[in-house]
Amino acid sequence: MSSAVSALKGAKYEGYVKVEELGLRGMITLRGDLNSAKMKKAVQDVTGAKLPNQREITHEGDKAVAWMSPDELLVMVPYTDVHETLAALEKALKGQHFLAANVSDARAIFGLSGPAAREVIAKLCPVDMASGAFAPGQIRRTRMAQIAAAFWMTSDTRIEVVCFRSVAQYAFDLLKDAAEPGGEVGIFA
Repeated sequence: MSSAVSALKGAKYEGYVKVEELGLRGMITLRGDLNSAKMKKAVQDVTGAKLPNQREITHEGDKAVAWMSPDELLVMVPYTDVHETLAALEKALKGQHFLAANVSDARAIFGLSGPAAREVIAKLCPVDMASGAFAPGQIRRTRMAQIAAAFWMTSDTRIEVVCFRSVAQYAFDLLKDAAEPGGEVGIFA
């Protein structure tokens, strides 16, 4: 049996912002009635995190829950815990209309770190990255150049980006090019 590997095997780039593939992460797309008490309890039981509000992400240790749409969450857990988490969700939500799917191997995740991390995203996405408009705890699902992506800030100088695994190299190259020394705009640093 082969071992799971991330899309780019931990690729890294040191520009004026550090860009790195973050490796394997367990990800479950969970769809259903986000206002349901049963849904809220199931998500909190498996992650320790409360259900996020619209365009937010909540964290508890190495687990997170991201709002993706009015009826969709992205539940993130350690890669080794994804099957157990999926089974727990299915058991807790039995009898309720929902969909839970393991999308871990269909996604790639990148980290941007440095004082100008906001600038790199601002170059690639149609999102206001000013500190008053976008802050840690918020998530955006948008376009990053020619691909679909979602991103959130874990701190004022760290952003995580998730995209489809099939476009991981393209995403990494975009982020790397936007972080190239000499390309600083200087609006967020």
